[in-house]
Amino acid sequence: MVAQKGVPHARAWGRPKSSNHTTAPPGTLTTIIRTVSKSIVKLPAEVREPYEVFVNGVPQREGADYQAKGRTLMFERELRKDRISKRRWLLGAWGVGTYKQDDSIDVRYEAADGSPRVAEALEIEGA
Repeated sequence: MVAQKGVPHARAWGRPKSSNHTTAPPGTLTTIIRTVSKSIVKLPAEVREPYEVFVNGVPQREGADYQAKGRTLMFERELRKDRISKRRWLLGAWGVGTYKQDDSIDVRYEAADGSPRVAEALEIEGA
């Protein structure tokens, strides 16, 4: 990489440096969680242990695929929900397919009365 005159530390190809800052103050639990994991899923109040976690229908193992801290599931990989804009919806109505990553997090658990339940399509918070 050749430094340009008058531009200290110019990057190749003009790519901007990525910023890895968070809005939370350093040392807070939110900052610690976000530096360790890439995706966070909060469990609904009605979910109780024991429960099973699925990503896109595939069973996940605690410790290997995710970490559970209280009512929060933390994944090492980036999970995303696809938000369909009006433009993409219109394109789809005309038969033009547009595809992006769309992960679905489901949790299977037992209700207080012992009946099986599933919390489907839980919200994903990015890091």
